[in-house]
Amino acid sequence: MDLETAFHQNHLKVRWKQSWKTILTLAYQSLGVVYGDLSTSPLYVFKSTFAGDIEHSETNEEIFGALSFIFWTLTLVPLLKYVFIVLKADDNGEGGTFALYSLLCRHARVSSLPNCQLADEELSTYRKEIPTLPLSSFGSRLKSTLEKYRVLQRFLLVLALVGACMVIGDGVLTPALSVFSAVSGVELAMAKEHHKYVEVPVACIILIALFALQHYGTHRVGFLFAPVVILWLLCISAIGLYNIIHWNPHIYQALSPVYMYRFLRKTQTGGWKSLGGILLCITGSEAMFADLGHFSQLSIQIAFTSFVYPSLILAYMGQAAYLSQHHVIENDYQIGFYISVPKNLRVPVLLIAILAAVVGSQAIITGTFSIIKQCSSLGCFPRVKIVHTSSKFHGQIYIPEINWILMLLCLAVTIGFRDTKRMGNASGLAVITVMLVTTCLMSLVIVLCWQQSVFLAIAFVVFFGTIEALYFSASLIKFLEGAWVPIALSLIFMLVMYVWHYGTIKKYEFDVQNKVSVDWLLSLGPTLGIVRVRGIGLVHTELVSGIPAIFSHFVTNLPAFHQVLIFLCVKSVPVPHVSHEERFLVGHIGPREYRVYRCIVRYGYRDIHKDDVEFEKDLVCSIAEFIRKQKDETTPDGKRVDGEVGNDDEVMTVVGTPSTHLEGVHMCTDGQDGPGAPEVQEIRTAPTNQVKKRVRFVVPDSPKMNDGSRAELRDLMEAREAGVAYILGHSYVKAKQGSGLVKKMVINLGYEFLRRNSRPSTDSLTVPHASTLEVGMVYHV
Repeated sequence: MDLETAFHQNHLKVRWKQSWKTILTLAYQSLGVVYGDLSTSPLYVFKSTFAGDIEHSETNEEIFGALSFIFWTLTLVPLLKYVFIVLKADDNGEGGTFALYSLLCRHARVSSLPNCQLADEELSTYRKEIPTLPLSSFGSRLKSTLEKYRVLQRFLLVLALVGACMVIGDGVLTPALSVFSAVSGVELAMAKEHHKYVEVPVACIILIALFALQHYGTHRVGFLFAPVVILWLLCISAIGLYNIIHWNPHIYQALSPVYMYRFLRKTQTGGWKSLGGILLCITGSEAMFADLGHFSQLSIQIAFTSFVYPSLILAYMGQAAYLSQHHVIENDYQIGFYISVPKNLRVPVLLIAILAAVVGSQAIITGTFSIIKQCSSLGCFPRVKIVHTSSKFHGQIYIPEINWILMLLCLAVTIGFRDTKRMGNASGLAVITVMLVTTCLMSLVIVLCWQQSVFLAIAFVVFFGTIEALYFSASLIKFLEGAWVPIALSLIFMLVMYVWHYGTIKKYEFDVQNKVSVDWLLSLGPTLGIVRVRGIGLVHTELVSGIPAIFSHFVTNLPAFHQVLIFLCVKSVPVPHVSHEERFLVGHIGPREYRVYRCIVRYGYRDIHKDDVEFEKDLVCSIAEFIRKQKDETTPDGKRVDGEVGNDDEVMTVVGTPSTHLEGVHMCTDGQDGPGAPEVQEIRTAPTNQVKKRVRFVVPDSPKMNDGSRAELRDLMEAREAGVAYILGHSYVKAKQGSGLVKKMVINLGYEFLRRNSRPSTDSLTVPHASTLEVGMVYHV
């Protein structure tokens, strides 16, 4: 089973109506993937809150006020905002910042992808079934404004990238904070002057092991994730219930919002600053939306409302109940999680906490890999090597370069800070920034996609934006106390993304401006004015129309080319997934006797690119299927019929992968049998004296093909038998003469450095080196 087939089978199971058994199974699995980070927050929330800005007094107003803030923050943000509102803004079952941006790109033409086509809008996943916006509505005016002003489109892209960069920053900070907080339990088992020498080395060892094992994937130990989180949540809720009953059964009264007012009235500025610690109680909430594609809305809602939310509330109430009866501060770690754990349970709880922290860290690391893959698919991040660690489960990927960068940054944060206070300040700012970005994008989705009243969108922004802005200001004020880290990381990643995106756009614009017209190609005649040698010439290009400049550059210097010429464009579209049936767009360039084709392969931003030798076979079979199905009849305006769509100067036909047309053309080599079909016919090449592996097409007997199609298929088969040559453009991008200093630095230094150190665009196709021919060109942009 290949990766794409495995994914689509899993995706259909999740998205359509499921039995309660399936839903509950998904809810169980989501506990280990989605809630690992959120469930470990009790380890450090109270400790970060009382880390210096406020003190725990005999009146208990501080501890009761902190508990009230935690309760209402958990209720309003994860429960109300994410579970009941944001989860509904899915993009064909997918969630996350880029899912919201993708939705907006399709409901208003604000996409940053340069090679978009009208044919992409015909994809089944491109639009949801919604009525058209009335022209007089505010949403229609907002849509036209976004489409009219380029600066607003760039602002939307930057907003989405800020959210993505903060997620990457969280991928550095969350593992460090979670593991260090879990390991901090050893401080109660040894002298104060010794435990600091143990915490950091142990945390670093665990982190190194965590990142070193990433290339094995999570599927081998993934079955342990949910039981670990369940055991952890049961553990902290049971301890919390014990502390409530034993120390302060009336702690539930502190849930009243009155205690928030009393808290701020007494602590004033110090209480406002301490909100940066309370904020940590919702770290990991964004994962409910970001990981939506692996589960379903209902399963995530059931898991959170019925188990995760009550367990966390009991855990925080239990800690507050214990602290309300213990006011003597003997050391600097008195206010924390482990001090409220009964002494005879501290060692087993410590071990469970470390396991839960590893699970939570694993989830955010995997999420970081996923967001970088999405950025790369949308042309906003340099191409990196993506390894799929499981052939059964979609989304389990490993990016070696990013993994080791995250590990080094994570170790630097752990060794540099060595305390949860500054780590918490850094992590809190990253978390709340992502939430603010989600709130802003959601307000646009409410108007443009859901077609709701603008007042509803304003109410959403004002209500949740005010809460998040309060926490954001409390985190930002601690810039010098650790909050500078996510800002610095985001600026670095934003710079990389901007330089790469800018260079990519300029390079594509150069390609468009310097492409050769199809008329030039047709004027050369059927032989293209050059010697046609046996084989298939596969010209890789970013263009979806016209002839790339590298081809004219090549034939000018070497007047010979293959008998079958294919211009191949592998591109991403602003949808999460493209079905197999709509994967390929195939068309002729010129008359059929020229044997020149264009093939556009479309992937969604979360699709798995085929990275095996089957891609070449799928490509040839799709062109053969196109040849078999094409008709000579045309409409009066010159366009073909039967599902064909226009593409500038050519007519393109939607053709699925061979797995979607089992009754269509299949390619076999000697020693292989074609698929069983009631009526099939074989097209073979003429026998030769050369010893080579023969290729044949197995073609259904119906419908009947004319002689022209049969000859065209035979030529394609002979060319495939002779071999495939990959013609790749090797571009050197330089700023054109007269450009400003900033542009020269961005293009000549920044973009060129990233291009030289990134993967080539054909890396996912596993192009054989022996069959590769690179054509070098200098792009003056």
